[in-house]
Order: sequence, then C-alpha cells, then structure tokens
Amino acid sequence: MTPIRFSREEITAIAAKLRPYFRDEFDVDLRDLPAEMLVDFLAREIGPFFYNRALYDAQAIVKKKADDIAEAIAGLERG
Repeated sequence: MTPIRFSREEITAIAAKLRPYFRDEFDVDLRDLPAEMLVDFLAREIGPFFYNRALYDAQAIVKKKADDIAEAIAGLERG
C-alpha cells in the first residue's frame, strides 16, 4: 500500500489541531518538530485503519446505489 502522505500545509494544520489537545488533555506543550513527528507516526501507523474504514464505507454506499439501480431496472422489465 502506498503510504499516506500529507502536504506541508496539511501537516501544519494537523499539528495545530494536536497542540491544544495535548495541552488541554495531558498538560504537554507540543512543539513544532514533535507535533510533526506525531503526525507522521499517526499517518504511518494509524492512518491505514481510517483509510480502510473510509473505503469500506464508500464501498457500502456504491453497493447500495448499484442495488437501487438494479431494482429500478427490474421494475422496467416487461412480462
């Protein structure tokens, strides 16, 4: 699987979300480099779980739509 990669802007935005969380929940002042390293770790080690869940959810939506189309086509059949 291709690793999940974020742009510099995305990394900055994600790190900005992590800083207040770590400050409020753990009383830890997360600096730039550790925050970016954490983003890298999360993307590498945990990201695939979120990615796969999104794929499963998308697959379920596509299957539902395909079933709806098949049902609509069956309704057009002439007997």
